Amino acid sequence: MMATTTEPIPAVIVAAGRGVRFGGPIPKPVTTLAGKAVVAMSVEAMAAGGCTHAIVVIPRNGEHHFQPVLAASPIPVTLVEGDETRQASVRQGIAAIRMKPELKGAHVVLVHDAVRPLVPATVVARVIGTIRGGAVAVAPAIPVADSIREETDDGRLVIVDRERLRAVQTPQGFDLDVLEASHDYADEQQIACTDDISVCEAAGHPVRLVKGAMTSLKITSATDLDLAHAFLKLRAGFGRHSFRRVLRHRPFAWVVKPAEPAPVIRSPE
Repeated sequence: MMATTTEPIPAVIVAAGRGVRFGGPIPKPVTTLAGKAVVAMSVEAMAAGGCTHAIVVIPRNGEHHFQPVLAASPIPVTLVEGDETRQASVRQGIAAIRMKPELKGAHVVLVHDAVRPLVPATVVARVIGTIRGGAVAVAPAIPVADSIREETDDGRLVIVDRERLRAVQTPQGFDLDVLEASHDYADEQQIACTDDISVCEAAGHPVRLVKGAMTSLKITSATDLDLAHAFLKLRAGFGRHSFRRVLRHRPFAWVVKPAEPAPVIRSPE
């Protein structure tokens, strides 16, 4: 069941990376997948799972790439210029939530990688529901399928029991106050983390894992894009995942198109 609430549920969608590994001339999140920008598909997925607003964190002065592809978003979009690191960029997204009057009542926030466009709406809703149920930090995860070896300092390979390993995905969900305080703590202590549940763990908060999805792959290379195309073809036999669910919750979303481009919040110089 999709999450339904009158309380705003913003999603911070991180798209500020330079995409060096992808090797393209444009930011990786605006690369097209089946004719649609990857970041637009990510916004649709968040909307389909119950998010009401999208805060898309973009490269500095990069709005000309993002405004056109997000013009028909089913939920309101605000573009926020990011910072040098992912961690700092998420802090910019949190600050944007705090400054927007329409998000004043938000208690739940999701943080999602813009380059995970195929996350099912059910996963998004599962994350939201777990936070609303009392957890303060939640991430979807899947079992690790490959055999794993750890290489020691002297070059030996040690078998790692994969039965207890999980691959952590996004969107990750949080109590907004907890996430903000955890980022402040990590910044003060100069703690660098690779994702936001790690930021919360560093500040002493417990983390819950929920069931993720194999389709929620992160597109970091051209090969990943090919795999995403294959997933889309497979899913086509079962019907599209997101826009039907968007319409279920917002029946007139298909006619809603912003009159103006998404507003941009600039980073301090």
